Amino acid sequence: MGNLIYSDTLPGGKHWSLLMRRNMRLRLTDVEGGTNVGMLFYNPQNLLERYNAPDTLKCQHTFKLTAGHCLYSDMGRIFCSIVDDTFGWHDTVSGNTTKAIVARKWGEKSYQTARNDWQQNGHDSFLVEGAKYGLTRRDLAANVNWFSKIVVADSGAMSLDSAAAKAGAQLELRFEMETLVLLHTCPHPFNPANSYPSKPAGFEIFEGPPAGLDDPARLSRPENGRGFENNRIFLAGCCEGAH
Repeated sequence: MGNLIYSDTLPGGKHWSLLMRRNMRLRLTDVEGGTNVGMLFYNPQNLLERYNAPDTLKCQHTFKLTAGHCLYSDMGRIFCSIVDDTFGWHDTVSGNTTKAIVARKWGEKSYQTARNDWQQNGHDSFLVEGAKYGLTRRDLAANVNWFSKIVVADSGAMSLDSAAAKAGAQLELRFEMETLVLLHTCPHPFNPANSYPSKPAGFEIFEGPPAGLDDPARLSRPENGRGFENNRIFLAGCCEGAH
């Protein structure tokens, strides 16, 4: 691991945001097993550019996210690559909990009555963090749910595979461009727990080398090679919009 910049643990049911510089690494850890880390990405130079889940999946011919995959913006650039993953299956199709979902599943606990133990939801968590940068409801997009594995029945119904949870599972992201990251540790919308699941996530921010020409994420799909080239053109400060 390169030079460690910062590390901490985000308790379950909380939210945060940060600016990740190019080539910095973000390592996430499922501390207890069963956490869900919701995440969104934006270009801080142009907040209209944000994470695009459909493009991320279709250009890499996958339904899940794991090591070797890239996370794309809606302008064909790569926000970050997954360079290490001991969990193996991450969701980006199921969306967020909302206030109504949390109330229906686990009842209502407001800050006024429960203080820091109130039951937050992913949708409002993103709104709170996004507001710090001028983002509003219309700026939200389909999000990633790290450490959440989805299974699909023959009928097409999706559910959360709770048995996949592993204490100590880790994920490492390498950022390929400067990126605004919004995240929360609110429950996955398909979580079947009887009581509000409040599971923490550890995180470490550290320095690391850039992707080489032989990087597995760059070579895993021809589309990824084009995504890295789009990044190169953008970072050179010319030909904006060429992708």
